[in-house]
Amino acid sequence: MADTRSRMVDAAIRGLQRHGAAGMSFTDVLQDSGAARGAIYHHFPGGKTQLVAEAAARNGEEVRAALATLPAGDPRTVVTAFLDAIRPVLAASTAGGGCAVAAITVGAGEPGSGETDLRRAAAGIFASWGQILAERLESPDLAPTEAGELATTLIMLLEGAHVLCRAAGDLEPFEQAARTAVALTRARLA
Repeated sequence: MADTRSRMVDAAIRGLQRHGAAGMSFTDVLQDSGAARGAIYHHFPGGKTQLVAEAAARNGEEVRAALATLPAGDPRTVVTAFLDAIRPVLAASTAGGGCAVAAITVGAGEPGSGETDLRRAAAGIFASWGQILAERLESPDLAPTEAGELATTLIMLLEGAHVLCRAAGDLEPFEQAARTAVALTRARLA
């Protein structure tokens, strides 16, 4: 069984995915993780900002590791594998899920709230996803710059699909974007 701190980070990831940073509460994290109330500041002396940052970083690394398992070399295969990999994640969005990393980019924007640091952290996480995806996409048919642009587009598709699928309550917005992404990739490589 995971230690208390790890369980709290996992619970925070789920809280971010369901409620966003503003809606995630320590009470929910404690209940979901089974941690005692005193564990909050023992494990996270920086409070909610520290917990949220660590949860987003862990979730970001999990996604990055999953992206690293995609096949490499043929952009058409990579795009299709990426879309297949994210489809179940987006299915969770139809039931109210979301992206824990994106969740830390949205909020009141109060100076000094730690939000600027969280946004920078999210930007770094998204950039790391784009980098690993671009590496998978590079091929004789797709130069590094083009691979990077396609990777960014795919990350944008993922994040936008979270929002649209959650709003619609179904996967159709993702399916439309996926068909377009595949068609554009084929056209680019033709």
